[in-house]
Amino acid sequence: MLQLRQLDTRRVTEEERRMASVVAKKEEEKRRESHKQSLLKEKKRLTINNIARQWDLQHRVTNIAANQDRKNSDSPSLDPCQMDGSTTSAFPEETGSLDSVLTNALQALSVTDTHLVDVDGDTLSLYGSGALESLDRNWSIQTAGMVTTVSFTFIEFDEIVQVLPKLKMKFPNSLHLKFKETNLAMLQQFNALAQLHRVDQLTIDPQGNPVVNFTLWKYYVLFRLSHFNMQKINGTEVTQNDMIMAERLFGILAHVASSELPHYRVISILGDARKKQFRYLQETKGKKHGIVNEENNDSKRFVGENTNRAMLNYTTRDFYNEKLEETKEKKKFCKIYIEDLVKEATEISMKKEALQKLWPQMFIELVRDAVLETRNKNSYMKLCLQQIADQK
Repeated sequence: MLQLRQLDTRRVTEEERRMASVVAKKEEEKRRESHKQSLLKEKKRLTINNIARQWDLQHRVTNIAANQDRKNSDSPSLDPCQMDGSTTSAFPEETGSLDSVLTNALQALSVTDTHLVDVDGDTLSLYGSGALESLDRNWSIQTAGMVTTVSFTFIEFDEIVQVLPKLKMKFPNSLHLKFKETNLAMLQQFNALAQLHRVDQLTIDPQGNPVVNFTLWKYYVLFRLSHFNMQKINGTEVTQNDMIMAERLFGILAHVASSELPHYRVISILGDARKKQFRYLQETKGKKHGIVNEENNDSKRFVGENTNRAMLNYTTRDFYNEKLEETKEKKKFCKIYIEDLVKEATEISMKKEALQKLWPQMFIELVRDAVLETRNKNSYMKLCLQQIADQK
């Protein structure tokens, strides 16, 4: 009320007007900020819901395709539905319509927000596979150093594995990893986390991660990632008894994995630092126990355990397919190369055999021609001199 002159029988002063204006501006800024935060929260909620729907649709489409492939492979050449003379398969319209509906819905969602990157305090949250591209951007030193927790949601674990080297470089202080709806389904997938610098806490949400249904999954994590000295798994403190049980359950697994591989494969898997350690172990394996002191024995045992665990690695499906394709190409090249060598060797052998058969007659003819040419010495000398003169 800018025109107000008196309030509660008192005259309104300019100072009061000025203070009221400042308070009003602050309240307006606070309302705008609150409204902005509400809009951001709503946008974040809608984006996460959209990513969740897309994730769900993708898995439903994948499951339908997998089930269809399984039915095609399991079904005999004669369709049971055709036994009574009918030429139509069971429920073709429903299957086709469901598949097309899911595909159309997935395409419709693809044009909207499909990923989200959110930094809240010391937590970096990544939603959707597209969010992994954010690890390529130039993060400020302050933000990168502040992040200690990284959360992955609605992202395939195999895609996460490919960016783990970037994660440890961009956020060196990250100690707590969270996985929700990442399709963690096998114990061996945890092997991929060994390439990080350090992990103090690990949280695997049961939602979208079937691996937590395995009774011994926590013990396997403690065994494979023992060099991290992990403090908590799913919010539960790790005890010394847990570590002992993990070693007792899976210790033989690492030994078998390393003993079954040839040395050249072991060397290729290990890093440069561990290659020297492994060679040291191989060199000292045959020495008597009295030569090496107890401290070195403890050191060797520790290195050996780490080396054995390093054999338990994880290869993503895409990388495995690439290697498989590369191996096929190499085999194809080697086959063609060997065939060419065999063909060339065969031709040389055939020519050699032919020469052996013809050589006696050829030698007789060469001797005969030489004798005939030199029979008349004078004429032969004239012929030779004439040939020399013609060459000049």
